[in-house]
Amino acid sequence: MTAPLADSTSAPVSWALRFTLGDWNTSASVRTSQNDYQLPQDVQQQLQTRFWFPPAFLPYLAHPAIQAAGTTVMHRLTANHLVHFLDYTTLLEHRIVNRAVETIVHGELPAYIPPRMKTAALQLYTDEGYHALFSDRLASQIADLHGFVERPVMPLRITRMNALIARTTESQRPLAWFLLGFVSETIIARELLEVCRETLVSSVNSMLRDHLSDEARHSRYFSEVFHYLWLTLNSRQRTFTARTLLDAIGIFFEVDERWLRQSLRGVGIAETDVAQIVSGLATARANRQRARSGAGATLHALEQAGFFALPHNRKLFAKAGLIDE
Repeated sequence: MTAPLADSTSAPVSWALRFTLGDWNTSASVRTSQNDYQLPQDVQQQLQTRFWFPPAFLPYLAHPAIQAAGTTVMHRLTANHLVHFLDYTTLLEHRIVNRAVETIVHGELPAYIPPRMKTAALQLYTDEGYHALFSDRLASQIADLHGFVERPVMPLRITRMNALIARTTESQRPLAWFLLGFVSETIIARELLEVCRETLVSSVNSMLRDHLSDEARHSRYFSEVFHYLWLTLNSRQRTFTARTLLDAIGIFFEVDERWLRQSLRGVGIAETDVAQIVSGLATARANRQRARSGAGATLHALEQAGFFALPHNRKLFAKAGLIDE
């Protein structure tokens, strides 16, 4: 029997809470939030001191061509980034994470699913539907405010994850879906935590904080289920899991080059500057650095599950630059 697992930000959970979402009935945003996620009437005034999306997360904003373009252009770029992120979130929650949850709920994984694990999965499924709802609602308001008409643009991440599933054999697809959900939910909690530390437009901040509160529980839950599942997998399944995890982590830290080019061109940035910005962000080294920094919770969960006790897995991830030898 294994010890209770911990997420990346809290003490180990008690056995009574393992494989559950804890006090979901009294804490999940879908059950408790009073926020309507409507843009505030004083949004233009707020934007004098606040942001749509943290500039620190968008290093290309520091490029001289963007700095020279002024505040209006910066706000439009951050608004466009936020809308794209929210549209991506809507797709991710519905088509990726909830598909991963379905593999737990409907017994598609190669393991017995305890009743409380299934109950928590159904609760998580409900959470993700709500996240998609408020992400879409807020994205539409911001798009209307700024006159963004060509949306949603299919995010590269979603395309790449669908391609990963398409090239996976039918018998292994449920496990692949689960692994995509596991990587997504352990990464997004860190992303939201960092974003929420910035001063954002009030309704955006409220939405992100509600989302973060839920995702902290989701990250812990997926980590626990992964640990449970890992102990049941045979050698062939473990080899497939290691390769798929490495591919999935890589997908989450690629730059969506086509979308970024369109965003920059849309505010009049010169083509030479666009090329310079994109090429600087899309190198293999930059991708590895983002992955190593951003996938900390995922890597921690793998460590806790004993994944890196296998020398092959440690060597595989070290070669990819995600961990030290």
